[in-house]
Amino acid sequence: MAEDIGLMAHLMRRAGFGATYEELERRAEVGYEATVEELLHPEDQPELQMDVMNRYMHGWRDKQGLMANQGYWTYRMVNSPKQLEEKLCLFWHGIFCVGDSKCMRARQILIQLDKFRIQGFGNFETLLTYLATDPSMLYYLDNQLSHKEAVNENWGRELLELFSMGVGMDDQANYTEDDVKACAQAFTGWTIANAIPRYPYGSYANKFLYNQFDHIEENKTFLGESGNLNGEDVIRIIAKQPATARFVSRHLYNYFVADEPQVPAWQSVPPKDPDLIKALEDEYFRSGYEIRSMLRVLFNSDSFKNARFAKVKSPAEVVCGTIRLVGDFTTPNPRFYDPALEIGYMGQDLMNPPTVEGWHTGKEWIDSGTLVERINFAAGEMGKVDSSGIKPIIERIRSAGETISAENLVNKCLEMLGGYELMEENQHLLVEHAETAASMNTKTEEFAQSVGQILQLIVSTQEYQFN
Repeated sequence: MAEDIGLMAHLMRRAGFGATYEELERRAEVGYEATVEELLHPEDQPELQMDVMNRYMHGWRDKQGLMANQGYWTYRMVNSPKQLEEKLCLFWHGIFCVGDSKCMRARQILIQLDKFRIQGFGNFETLLTYLATDPSMLYYLDNQLSHKEAVNENWGRELLELFSMGVGMDDQANYTEDDVKACAQAFTGWTIANAIPRYPYGSYANKFLYNQFDHIEENKTFLGESGNLNGEDVIRIIAKQPATARFVSRHLYNYFVADEPQVPAWQSVPPKDPDLIKALEDEYFRSGYEIRSMLRVLFNSDSFKNARFAKVKSPAEVVCGTIRLVGDFTTPNPRFYDPALEIGYMGQDLMNPPTVEGWHTGKEWIDSGTLVERINFAAGEMGKVDSSGIKPIIERIRSAGETISAENLVNKCLEMLGGYELMEENQHLLVEHAETAASMNTKTEEFAQSVGQILQLIVSTQEYQFN
């Protein structure tokens, strides 16, 4: 049972933002493969009820401010029953980057994220087609400024380099400059319609507009195929490329399994796990480019199951995972915006990435400043011994008997947090601390504080920074 709990904790940290021990027990009873299927089908799970939050947080109603929207999304990541849906939404947001720093209105990005929730599990060609018609993306990458008499290559270049194929693989280039030019020409006329004026009724979202009179109607050659190509044709050609299968597979591996080198290195640096990458590539084509099918292969693979604590947590994972354990973000409170701000302080300003390349992952999440921020936040939250998430941990440990050894106290705390494993030296230091500073009588009032201290020390370790 303990191994089942550990594996389930691993799955929920990767396919969601972690889970309480009680949830892990329930899911372990259902079984691993059944849980994977449940996560893969968020349409069968209940919707997150937002009525109370919308009543108290008026900024959510209009969704026209970055901070309000960051708070809104953070709340969803913490509380949504559809955990993989939110995790995958964050995945696509980190690849298909648009930012508030260059956006028509803040709400436009939320509209994009809603599409990621709907389409993120589906066909990759369909997802790219949506992206090419998304007003926030077209504006962010200047395609509304691309005309048949003056072609702007920004969108066409990033579509190939950052959104679908990457610059190369196996020491070979995936496309040429001529392909970039042909791609940009194919998307001329893909623009944005003027929104309804803001006043007097408020702000309205922009819509996609195809202007056939501003489209280059002539023969183009793209990745070896010629004709009077339009944007849909380009995306169709992209979707069937082996480079695209590799690109999507490596992104899924980097996000869900283990940290890879950053995207610019993928042309010359081979995958860490070529067998799993090959299995994902094969599934990409076998399923007709379906992301859900690729995720099923990934989560059920031995490579995934054995890749525990092989990824540095992103700031969103640190904050949302910790809060889910503490259970302190389920209703309106004066600290509502704080979790979203903390994610930004740690280097992940949601809906406002530093560049179109998004955020670099792995060890690049960590520097001297962000590490201190991570530790202070996690330790501060874990010290809330009266919270709805920490109280059950304390009571479970109390139920084991009237007294408990320092070693068992540390081990039980590690288990309750989701089966974290510490280096021998760190384990020894925590046991030493428990022996000297903790009350071992579980029935005393001081015992709750003793458990809280051990939990704070665990989340202050290097190991807690890894998924």
